[in-house]
Amino acid sequence: MSDHTTNDFGQPVGNPSAGWTARPRPDGRPLAGRTAQLEKLSGGHADDLYAAMAEDDGRMWTYMAYGPFADQAAFRDWVETSAKSTDPFYYAIISQQSGKALGWASLMRITPEHGVIEVGSIAYAPALRKTVMATEAMTLMMAHAFDDLGYRRYEWKCDSLNAPSRAAAHRLGFIFEGIFPQHIIYKGRNRDTAWFSITDRDWPAVKAAHQAWLQPENFDADGEQIKPLSALTQSCARR
Repeated sequence: MSDHTTNDFGQPVGNPSAGWTARPRPDGRPLAGRTAQLEKLSGGHADDLYAAMAEDDGRMWTYMAYGPFADQAAFRDWVETSAKSTDPFYYAIISQQSGKALGWASLMRITPEHGVIEVGSIAYAPALRKTVMATEAMTLMMAHAFDDLGYRRYEWKCDSLNAPSRAAAHRLGFIFEGIFPQHIIYKGRNRDTAWFSITDRDWPAVKAAHQAWLQPENFDADGEQIKPLSALTQSCARR
């Protein structure tokens, strides 16, 4: 399908969006999967999160706009303040097995009138990294944005020097769209920002890839993946 049409003057213009209405904002409903549950962040998650993040050696904060925190009280203050925010809208990522919160992520830069939303401020404790739960948390947030809320565009942005974040975006099925030089200043330094997105046109193929990867039969007796998600999402590249 063409991405444009022609007006009465013969000029190319974007396709009409008949019937489009502004999308609802995240409402804090729990998002439950096989291994992960996402809940609206609250002060009740602070102790679990502080204990989980204490296992990190400090490098997790390098590309974050905030942190590290001086002590547990400072961290609790940040959690309680962030829990009141509607943009970013924070979720705690909780293990279905242990019931412990092991990370957080947010839906942010929410633009209901255009149907654009971003996932960001993602922080995983060491116990969460490179687990099925870590991926499933991202799957649940994507599905919420597209299937529950009806957004048209789901974005991922990161410091262009943050190689792990860029690799994660590709693995999850995001399409790289370019670098915005000198986009922001944070922690006293420049950030060139790498932009990625999944649109509602991309979503059906990306969703199918995630669903296939998450199937229990895609993991052996030791819990090791049989087919990597990157192999399933590489065919989702936007044409």
